[in-house]
Amino acid sequence: MSDEYDCAAKSKLKLKNDYGIKKKKKKNKEKHKQKEALQQNAEADKCQRNFIIKHESTEQRMFTKAELAFKQQQEKIRNKRILEKATTTHKQRVEKFNEHLDTLTEHFDIPKVSWTK
Repeated sequence: MSDEYDCAAKSKLKLKNDYGIKKKKKKNKEKHKQKEALQQNAEADKCQRNFIIKHESTEQRMFTKAELAFKQQQEKIRNKRILEKATTTHKQRVEKFNEHLDTLTEHFDIPKVSWTK
């Protein structure tokens, strides 16, 4: 029986890791600073170009008849909703909501939870 286990490792397991390896860091501060400055300048230029393009595109864009009709309809609907909300008071809205809840079936009621009954 001991023959079967002769080739087995009898010491504790060794896990692979890089704790013993130390990598040297390269120090090129001047090159790093130059790259950062170039990147910042490039990003600033890109932002300015995007800003200009966005403003130019919104000023020159022409809407189709369908788009104009859609926007007008949306404006009408929004104004109608605002007027409806402005005409009713909070008390009236609560009463209307309670009436709606009364019309619902018992299926939507919250069941009582009690240990005594």
